[in-house]
Amino acid sequence: MTTLIESNEHKSLREAVAAFAKTHPHTLNAEDNKRLWQEAAKLGYIGVNLPEAYGGGGAGITELALVLEELGAAGNPLLMMIVSPAICGTVIARFGTEEQKRDWLPSLADGTRLMAFGITEPDAGSNSHRITTTARRDEATGDWILTGRKVFVSGVDIADATLIVGRTEDARTGKLKPCLFIVPRDAPGFERRLIDMELNAVERQFELTLDDVRLPADALVGDEDAGLLQLFAGLNPERVMTAAFGIGMGRHALSRALDYARERTVWKTPIGAHQAIAHPLAQAHIELELARLMMQKAAHLYDAGDDIGAGEAANMAKYAAGEACVKAVDQAVHTLGGNGLTREYGLGRLITASRVARIAPVSREMILNYVSHQTLGLPKSY
Repeated sequence: MTTLIESNEHKSLREAVAAFAKTHPHTLNAEDNKRLWQEAAKLGYIGVNLPEAYGGGGAGITELALVLEELGAAGNPLLMMIVSPAICGTVIARFGTEEQKRDWLPSLADGTRLMAFGITEPDAGSNSHRITTTARRDEATGDWILTGRKVFVSGVDIADATLIVGRTEDARTGKLKPCLFIVPRDAPGFERRLIDMELNAVERQFELTLDDVRLPADALVGDEDAGLLQLFAGLNPERVMTAAFGIGMGRHALSRALDYARERTVWKTPIGAHQAIAHPLAQAHIELELARLMMQKAAHLYDAGDDIGAGEAANMAKYAAGEACVKAVDQAVHTLGGNGLTREYGLGRLITASRVARIAPVSREMILNYVSHQTLGLPKSY
């Protein structure tokens, strides 16, 4: 794939990550996944976006997305890169106290600790304004007490803590405002239940229950009055990284299909010579390239500090990448025919996995709502 708009440093990083990723087998079990994570962290890839002062690479979401894309293109996507360094690391780096930064950022960067992220709730869905997980302050001790539920939280079993989105009541207005709290894995009252998913992924999904979880005052990240500003500081990188995840997966599927189309011969002709095979693969390549351009735009805007512009572009990038990923995987499977569903070629498992890029962290329908209302100025439907 061409990288003409990238700097020489970005090209070198892409080549280095691609070479590293190809030395690892597909991460189909937790042990391999952990080893890949640790080795990538030692090379500086996991914390490339975190501040140098705290052990990171001092770069941005642009570089982190590049790393995830290349890992995915080699068949080794690391889902927790979306969560731990991109969401949690970014929020702590931008809004955390000096103590929180010293405590968490170096270990997130070097891979020795992981952090999960809990926002989705059973009854809130895509409407983050309806979050009911409540944080109330114990006036006698200054502690925070969290109560609520979260669903579809990735990697809680391997994370040392979870960044939980709760709401505190504003005594002046009576409104509930979102706030973020670091909840240790072993906090009393913090329980998890595995969700049985028909998804072949190393990272597992959990439902969380917070039953009067008591946290010290310094568990709050940032200002309790900042509201949505801090929340979207993490959600915009999440969308960019989900785009990178989808693009990498789509590239991997397309690469497998191209190898097969060049080698598989029927009636003395490689099947890739037939336009019925070649044209859909070419279309998949084009759409992945277009999605990557929007992802790069979104990452650039975010790293430049344009949160509003990044919000629009990140949603568009996530939409484009999700659609391109599903199409590339689908066409790859069709190119291989029956072989596309065999374990040997590893494409069948991507049929389900590719849907994740369409559904999470925000559905394509909600993105269309966002664009029609925020960008095009049409009336809201909700």
